[in-house]
Amino acid sequence: MSPSPIHTITFGRAAPGLAVRDIQAAFTFYSEVLGFQKVFENGNPVGFMVLKKDAAEIHLSQNRNHVAATINVFHMFVDDVAALYELCEAAGVRVVKSLKDKDYGQRAFVLADPDGNRIDIGERI
Repeated sequence: MSPSPIHTITFGRAAPGLAVRDIQAAFTFYSEVLGFQKVFENGNPVGFMVLKKDAAEIHLSQNRNHVAATINVFHMFVDDVAALYELCEAAGVRVVKSLKDKDYGQRAFVLADPDGNRIDIGERI
């Protein structure tokens, strides 16, 4: 049996897709609180956006019937998680799990965006 061609393919960065009930409200949160910029939008009215900050990218899709999952929908690494945690607390962001050092070598916290999407944010320690 010959080796699968999958072993010769290199995967790059993955960008999470988030369903949101109100795409403009979600954009306001991600831009004003987390510093993301809109680099693409589609639809009239807008139903899809691509947001970027540094190497991170998030895809937002409008879904007025969205119900948030009860698990973390993605993990994002930052270089100063304590500073981001303080900024989120000051902005009144809903923190689901407080900043804590984990036994697997990360300092992390979990926030919920306005649609209840849970995002685990951390840094390696």
